[in-house]
Amino acid sequence: MNLGLSGKTAVITGAGRGIGNAIANSLHKEGVEVIGISRNSKKEMISQKDDNFPGILFTADLFEDEERKDIFNEITNTYEQIDIVINNVGGTLGVSNPLASFDDYEKVIKFNLGIAIEINNLVIPKMKERQWGRICHVSSISAIENHGPPTYCASKAALNAYIRSVGRFLAEFNIVFTGVMPGAIFTQGGYWEDMAVNRPEQLEAYLQNRMSSKRLGTVEEISELVCFLVSEKSSFMFGSNVLADGGQGRLFFQS
Repeated sequence: MNLGLSGKTAVITGAGRGIGNAIANSLHKEGVEVIGISRNSKKEMISQKDDNFPGILFTADLFEDEERKDIFNEITNTYEQIDIVINNVGGTLGVSNPLASFDDYEKVIKFNLGIAIEINNLVIPKMKERQWGRICHVSSISAIENHGPPTYCASKAALNAYIRSVGRFLAEFNIVFTGVMPGAIFTQGGYWEDMAVNRPEQLEAYLQNRMSSKRLGTVEEISELVCFLVSEKSSFMFGSNVLADGGQGRLFFQS
């Protein structure tokens, strides 16, 4: 299938590893010029080639306001046109207390929603002028079901609401604003790899009792879906949030 992406330029946050890196590779195969942002690199905050990344990788901690502004100024000054944005950065920030303070909630919401809002607001005006743009957000099954800490679930639920409502507003400008909600995905150095190494019996029990697929998902199964969502083929999907969880959700449980 020709996704019509050749020659487009994409910015991907959280691109150094895992789902973000897989998205970069999938888009690169479609002929997209890929610009990544990662805070995991040990290099200085400049743009440069990376042997493990199929494009230019910028190094910045997007949680830090000044770094975020500086890196996006550098990107927008270097690249004349940004066609696609993948907001992948996010996580729990280690906040697991169900009765966390509002300050902690604010931090997690900023990480999972606030950064995306600020990035989107920088690129949307030019997308509106061109009458074309694709912005996809990596949300989570936690947005709609109780998987993970309440702070994380609340932040992803807010992200989903943002996608759905802003997506409708942008439809008239041919900007397709979407989200994908992964379930349990195996990533190198991630939560599920740690469980596989250190608690294999617990992982096997989870797969048998909680996953209809009886396995973890792969990063490629998410990255290929994201490619579709930012392609010409997604032209009727304004504000769509797509679940990709291998039957992990409780609605799939047999009675």
